[in-house]
Amino acid sequence: LTDAWVGTWRPHRPRGPIAALYSSPGPKYRLPTNVGYQLHDPSRHRAPAYSFGIRCPHLGDDCSPGPAYMVPPSTTARGAERSPAYSIYGRPRDIAPFRTPGPGRYCPEKAGKWAYPSAPVYSLASRTKHFANDQTPGPAAYGLPPMLGPRVVGKSSAPNFSILGRSAIGSFYADLCKTPGPCNYRVVDANVYKQRAPQYSMLARNLLPGDNTRKPGPGAYS
Repeated sequence: LTDAWVGTWRPHRPRGPIAALYSSPGPKYRLPTNVGYQLHDPSRHRAPAYSFGIRCPHLGDDCSPGPAYMVPPSTTARGAERSPAYSIYGRPRDIAPFRTPGPGRYCPEKAGKWAYPSAPVYSLASRTKHFANDQTPGPAAYGLPPMLGPRVVGKSSAPNFSILGRSAIGSFYADLCKTPGPCNYRVVDANVYKQRAPQYSMLARNLLPGDNTRKPGPGAYS
C-alpha cells in the first residue's frame, strides 16, 4: 500500500488559533471595527462623518431684541461719524460761600490759662450730696470676737455645757391628749386582704312583661 500522504507534510497541532477550528466567526470580531465613526479602531485612520438631521423648528419668539433699539444713523461699525454737536443747558447755580469766621471773631485775650502760663487756682464748691446715701457700715457695725468664753480667737477653750429644763416628752406629766386615738388610724377594708363576701344591690321593683294597653270590659259590649 502506498502512503495516503503526499510529501512530507503531516497533521500537527497549530501554534495559534485559526478560523478553521471554530464553528462561529471566531475571535476576529473582538477587534475594533474600521467602519463607522463610533468605536472606530484608534490605530486606523478615521474619515469625517456627516449626519442628516431634521429641520430646525421655527422660533416663534425672537430671542434677540432685533431692531428694537434706536441706533442713531450716524453710528457705524467703526464708531460715530458726525460733526461736533453742542447742547444748551440752564445756567448753573452760584456756589454758596463758606461761612468761615473772620479775624474779628477771634478773641485770643480770653484764652486765659489755656494759652498762657498761670498759677494753680482752687475753687470752693458746696458739699457733695451723694455721700448722704452711702451705706458704708460704721465702727459699731463691726463685731469683734470676744476675749472670754469658748470662742476666743487663737486660744484653746475647754468644753462648755448648758443647763436646760427637763423635757416634757416621755415624762409623767406629759400631755397625752395629743396621742392619736383608734379613730385617727385609717382602717383597711377586710375585703382587700381577705376573701370578699358576696354583695347585693337593691334595685327597683321589676314588672313582668305584658300588654299595658287599655282593653274594653264586659259592659262595653252591647
